[in-house]
Amino acid sequence: MIPLAVPNLTGNEKKYLDDCIDTTFVSSVGEYVTRFESMVAEATGSVGAVATSAGTTGLHAALTAVGVKHGDLVIIPTFTFIASANAVRHCGADPWLMDISEDTWCLDDQVVRKELEKNCEFKGGVLVHKPSGKRVAALMPVYTLGNMPNMKAFRALADEYHLPLVVDAACAIGATYEGADFGALADLSVLSFNGNKTITCGGGGAVVGCNQELLDHVRHLTTTARVWPDYDFDEVGFNYRMTNIQAAVGVAQMERLNQFIDVKRHVRAFYEAHLAPLSPKDISFFPTTEGSSCWFSGIVLPENAELNQAKEFCAKLKEDGIEARSFWKPVHLQAPYQDCPKSKLDVAEHMWQRIITLPCSTGITDEELYEVTKTTKRIL
Repeated sequence: MIPLAVPNLTGNEKKYLDDCIDTTFVSSVGEYVTRFESMVAEATGSVGAVATSAGTTGLHAALTAVGVKHGDLVIIPTFTFIASANAVRHCGADPWLMDISEDTWCLDDQVVRKELEKNCEFKGGVLVHKPSGKRVAALMPVYTLGNMPNMKAFRALADEYHLPLVVDAACAIGATYEGADFGALADLSVLSFNGNKTITCGGGGAVVGCNQELLDHVRHLTTTARVWPDYDFDEVGFNYRMTNIQAAVGVAQMERLNQFIDVKRHVRAFYEAHLAPLSPKDISFFPTTEGSSCWFSGIVLPENAELNQAKEFCAKLKEDGIEARSFWKPVHLQAPYQDCPKSKLDVAEHMWQRIITLPCSTGITDEELYEVTKTTKRIL
């Protein structure tokens, strides 16, 4: 089986794990946590990083740090992994779901502006969603597939409407915006290091940014809000710390970040070159913004295709020893979030059922990529 996306653990992972065991530093204290945070901060152009137990817990902590509370609304795209919405709900807030751009698959800044102009007003300096009466507490774009939306427009919107700007950058390690790292683009950005990400710790996440005060608050929240050295706690905190064992794997992975990103971009280019004869009649390709980290790659079936056709296609590939999958089902179609406020969602609704992700592990070979493209052509 050629897998969809599996970790590439052929570097120093075993050596560093053995070191954790030999020194007994296996929990949330140890040199690898510190090293990993430093490497992630440098790679994202941030003043610091706070390693967390998961990307979702990082999002929860980041949203809490910027002031999201029970009963609020947070603007997010409907086309995202459900963790984005879950982190909002963990704060006691609801997502305000909005459509994406066809060119990036990221939150559409024009849609956000129109929705804010139509549905919001300031009351006593607070931005209120008129239909629900709820406070709009934050704006949270997602760097879908490592693509970058129009962050200048989102920064301007956030400033105009006095909204914290938090980004779900779960799969965007290695991505750039206008030639620069993304750490300074938002108030806080959150990465994931799950097993299928370009860089993995087996799990875990990190909150990055260039506001040291906010990062300090995130660190305080994720370490149970303890006031050292005694057992004093000054707010409701979380035990969201990354372990030294996880960070040891992450350090070994980060040592090869540039190599892994090169592979991801090579995979995207390989599929587009070898499947080009099928485009645009039979398939189209994933959008790629300048500087994208190209986390996943694959194809999009024609507009008249339905979900069952994508699943059937994946089943046929599996019969030939190739793993492929359909992609995210939009949040507004998920049971916990069907009653949340939303914009018109035409782009997401017309596109999501047609997406097929193809094998893109950082250890994949050109021979395997050729087998994938040959089989894809035959099935189509």
